[in-house]
Amino acid sequence: MSDPEARTAPHRVGLIGYGLAGSVFHAPLIAATDGLLLDTVSTRSPDRQAQARAEHPQVRTAATAEEVLDRAAAGDLNLIVLASPNKTHVPLATAALEAGAAVVVDKPLAATAAEAERLAALADRRGLLLSVFQNRRWDNDFRTVRKLLADDALGEVQRFESRFERWRPRPKGGWRESGDPAELGGLLYDLGSHLVDQALTLFGPAVSVYAEADIRRPGAEADDDTFLAVTHAGGVRSHLWVSATAAQLGPRFRVLGSHAGYVKYGLDPQEAALRAGRRPDTEGAAWGVEPESDWGRLGAGDSPVTGGGQPVATLPGAYPAYYAAIARALREGGAPPVTATEAAAALRVLEAAKRSAAQGVTVRIGAGA
Repeated sequence: MSDPEARTAPHRVGLIGYGLAGSVFHAPLIAATDGLLLDTVSTRSPDRQAQARAEHPQVRTAATAEEVLDRAAAGDLNLIVLASPNKTHVPLATAALEAGAAVVVDKPLAATAAEAERLAALADRRGLLLSVFQNRRWDNDFRTVRKLLADDALGEVQRFESRFERWRPRPKGGWRESGDPAELGGLLYDLGSHLVDQALTLFGPAVSVYAEADIRRPGAEADDDTFLAVTHAGGVRSHLWVSATAAQLGPRFRVLGSHAGYVKYGLDPQEAALRAGRRPDTEGAAWGVEPESDWGRLGAGDSPVTGGGQPVATLPGAYPAYYAAIARALREGGAPPVTATEAAAALRVLEAAKRSAAQGVTVRIGAGA
């Protein structure tokens, strides 16, 4: 293959894991990305292997992660994507980097910031891309908040409130709700990873964290109702909620500034669309667009519940932008859309939150800790 052909050939992707994350998020988005080719999916389940072949007819399947890693070591795969259980992220990412492949890891990257930093150092030594799948940076409402901040529509932001709340009074079981510390189950490391990443992306480093983590549901083993109060170095306070026990859902965002506030209810429509089998490469400009009735409102002294404030058009959700940026970074070099260093910063907050909730104290982060 000549050099020009090598530069234009798609990067062949091996996806490890075909549960919710692998089948609903990663595989469809990879398949929709120019410059990436979903080559191999590994899952131990014969049913999921059959599902992967039905949904992506060109794909090869494997029963173990080791088969995928062997293909990477042989040069057949350029990028390994980990959609496997949380406890496997560090060992599999390490093995993939040592096999010479670029790596994308579903959140959380690791259990600790120290582990994330060691992975980042390994990727740097090998000259390989390492990124974390923080797709919620491309949620429609988050993109809209970023634009409002860029336009100075709120004035000086004083408090940022963000929620992922659900009403699931009965545990579903599985490793995501396991009480085994090795599994990294519970909402703090699951949905909390998204909320902390969003807060740090908007308002910069955290200097202190206070948290409350509870196990509310009968039979539950891991935290299912958790609150974090994060103070940022710039003075903004982020109040973050994750819950499976919210009988009435609060606003997804409430951002309060010196001139105005923005309130937004509801969830970005992209996850529901992906679960329903819709695909961004077939919907084009309609992808991620929500109806006007779901728009948030901007105002001061108003109640959005009663129609106060001005409606703000929600920007379309843009999950495909993540893998488009991965493909560009592989092709041209440069930083990936989410770095392991950013993941480590979020993990420092999650570790502090875990300690705060256990000890009932506020935990300082950084040089003054």
